[in-house]
Amino acid sequence: MKPNYDAMSWSELRAYILSHRDDLDALEALYARRSPDSEATWFTPPKTEEEWQQQMEMVRPILERKPKVNE
Repeated sequence: MKPNYDAMSWSELRAYILSHRDDLDALEALYARRSPDSEATWFTPPKTEEEWQQQMEMVRPILERKPKVNE
């Protein structure tokens, strides 16, 4: 009998996958929880120090509002 992946938190599902690496259904359940590409923020590699600074200014607010992965 397979566990109910929908009832697991992100951390619980991740821990389950790490201990049951052959369970592809669990991996698909975790993958389905990711943000869709339409909501993703894409960055190109910076070519100059100025571009790097600009990207860091854009990344900081994104990281501050994201929940921690282990929660």
